[in-house]
Amino acid sequence: MKALTDSLAGRLLLVALLVVLAVPLLTRSRTPKIDQGPNWTEAARNDFYTRDQGSRIMPLAWMQALKQPNGEPFLADSLSRYGYLPNASSPTPGLPVGFVAAGPAGSESIGMTCSACHTREIDVGGKWYRIDGGPAIVDFQTFLADLDTSVHAVLTSDAAFGDFARAVLGPPPTRLDQASLRDAVNLWYLRYHTLMEKALPKPAWGPSRLDAVAMIFNRLTGLDIGQPPSHLIADNIKPAAAPVRYPFLWNSPLQDWTQWPGFAANGNDELGLARNLGEVYGVFADFHPRKDPSSPLQVDYLTNNSANFEGLGALEGLVRKLGPPKWPFAIDRVLADRGKTIYERTAAQGGCADCHGIRPGNPAPPYQTWATPVLDVGTDSREWDILQFAVKTGELNGAPDFSQSPPQPLHPVDAAFRVLATSVVGSIAQQLRPAPSAQASGASLNSPQMVSVKGAFRTAAPSGFVYESRVLQGIWAAAPYLHNGSVPTLAELLKPDTKRVSSFKVGPIYDIVQVGLAVEQRKFDYTLQTTDCSDRNSGNSRCGHNYGTGLPEEDKRALLEYLKTL
Repeated sequence: MKALTDSLAGRLLLVALLVVLAVPLLTRSRTPKIDQGPNWTEAARNDFYTRDQGSRIMPLAWMQALKQPNGEPFLADSLSRYGYLPNASSPTPGLPVGFVAAGPAGSESIGMTCSACHTREIDVGGKWYRIDGGPAIVDFQTFLADLDTSVHAVLTSDAAFGDFARAVLGPPPTRLDQASLRDAVNLWYLRYHTLMEKALPKPAWGPSRLDAVAMIFNRLTGLDIGQPPSHLIADNIKPAAAPVRYPFLWNSPLQDWTQWPGFAANGNDELGLARNLGEVYGVFADFHPRKDPSSPLQVDYLTNNSANFEGLGALEGLVRKLGPPKWPFAIDRVLADRGKTIYERTAAQGGCADCHGIRPGNPAPPYQTWATPVLDVGTDSREWDILQFAVKTGELNGAPDFSQSPPQPLHPVDAAFRVLATSVVGSIAQQLRPAPSAQASGASLNSPQMVSVKGAFRTAAPSGFVYESRVLQGIWAAAPYLHNGSVPTLAELLKPDTKRVSSFKVGPIYDIVQVGLAVEQRKFDYTLQTTDCSDRNSGNSRCGHNYGTGLPEEDKRALLEYLKTL
């Protein structure tokens, strides 16, 4: 009887211990979901977290077999060390929000989808709040660099490669299978390491930021359009040294223009597809266009192309359902009402509605967009350097750029932006009406859908260093501020740029009084150093957007209170 009692007591102790250990996980899995409108259902959320868009980082089995330098699996902690968020509903256990396994059963690849970079959690008083479509607070550069390190470790140690091969191929792998695997990993590493070595900047982007435009240009022109087997044009890869804050997604399909410099048009499904296709080409899609003189396009864009057009369309539909997050804390309604009158003043009077108010934009049926002024307000100019990248066009040399009217062929060395536009518009033209005959393919170029897609990108360069001015619904959830994330709170943004803090810690702890990042952070141990207006082109300048900075302090408090209600 005593043995039975001891055994029962031991089991109870074990159960109690497991419950204690599980409490943090259960608490995090029950993170409150912010109200984001009636269309944002649990089904929509789970679809957003796991919908494949065609990104292919590497075979899933490879990443599952990789180790960290400490010996732990690379996928341990669901990558939360980089800020990625747990996803209890992932069809592939252990993958965080926005990481997706796709492909034939047994040979799936792991990739990323929109929600990896556009879902955030904030910590207010120790309580976590999940905000779908919000700018992720993740350290993407460290993730990229650590993945490079883990694969290098496999290739430089026979013992490590043996363990890796057994995990990927199953025991016991044959010598021929191991040799084939090593060749595949070597080729993957050649391409990936070249990108990392040439593109990742110092100082690093830090959490909550990345240079998305440069990385899209680098992947597309550096890894995709060269000669096989590597497809590399290494000279096209340049430092991605103009980091920006991840944008928020709610209302993004409603803007006249999107992307921080305002170069991508909106208004219908085809324009949404063009915007999203350019993104997936930069986020690990397999894409290797090849010359095809028999086609009016002059290029075959789809035979070697992993982009999931159906998935991209579904994701755009999901984002249309996504409402701005509603402030979940107390509001001083009297103060907010006063702030509303300040918000609606002209910009010269310290108001916001001139640039950020809701009003009709360019009519582009079937969707009515909102006006998105694209303005130079004195903020950091570095991203415009990135837009001037010139590259060798490789396999796309001579390809017609149908985003221009009449179409102009790409030159041997041309603008990276034109290579992107040519790749996106050409891919959509071939996908909309894949045709065996030149006549039918030519007809697709003049279809109503293609007429729309040809206007997907702003080709005329505006004057100055302009960026989009978005409607401010949900702006409270989007810190840090300015396009490059150089200001930690809305309260700080209402100070003259000469008086804003020069450095601040980045992390998920939120200050609901100052509306933005709290002064003290526990995660990442990272401090962003910014520059003033003497170095506007640093990529980290806190300069510009001095609207409202001359308001009395009581008016600023009222304006902040109103911004919480949007």
